[in-house]
Amino acid sequence: MTYDRLVCANCAAPVSEGRCPVCRANRERLQQEGFFGGVNPMALIALLAVLIATVALLAHQSA
Repeated sequence: MTYDRLVCANCAAPVSEGRCPVCRANRERLQQEGFFGGVNPMALIALLAVLIATVALLAHQSA
């Protein structure tokens, strides 16, 4: 999720403007999470392994 659409519950301003300390803290946290939103790299590897196994199983059954 990007912070440009979030509204702060503390000051009711867009988080992207960073008007209050809560906005600034959340904006910084969201910027640091990166592309995958802070997902654990091992979880991504496990998901990729399951996906590859599923594709291999489906390819084997159709042959």
